[in-house]
Amino acid sequence: MRDQPPYLSPPEDVLEIGAPEQFAALAHPLRQRLLFALGHRPATISQLAAQLDAKKGNVAHHLKVLREAGLVHIAETRQVRGGTEQYHQRTARQMVVAAPQAAGTAAMLAAVAQELDRSPAETHLTLRHLRLSPAKARELGESLARLVDEAEESAEDQPVHGVLVALYQQAQQTPARPVRPG
Repeated sequence: MRDQPPYLSPPEDVLEIGAPEQFAALAHPLRQRLLFALGHRPATISQLAAQLDAKKGNVAHHLKVLREAGLVHIAETRQVRGGTEQYHQRTARQMVVAAPQAAGTAAMLAAVAQELDRSPAETHLTLRHLRLSPAKARELGESLARLVDEAEESAEDQPVHGVLVALYQQAQQTPARPVRPG
């Protein structure tokens, strides 16, 4: 990328997602992809459009929605050929959905599915159901979060890998009521 500004780390380490406008912003797959693309370095609308194979107008619109929701900010501006180039960046390195809502979760999982489908390398996707006490579930959740947080990143010339961690308790199955002969 030509004339890339120096890397600026996001202003926040962790942002807790909880406001309705944040869930609304997460409800579109292109906005999810924009957040993924902005995960490691600021980028312009043109750079993002090229990277995501999207129209600049669409990218600009969706970045505006993300900015208004507090998920993206303008990290730097530069004067170029009579115009102003804006570099957008995520507001936090990590975004945690405190109380997932169906629309936001569906959009996030759809965006992850697109990323998996586009991956040039072998991917790993596992779904497993475990019987755990509340204490064991809490311990597993803390261990998973720690594992991701403590992962060492390689040099910047290495490929970016996505990590999605979910731990949830399945809804209780309501037993079918027996039909009484009538």
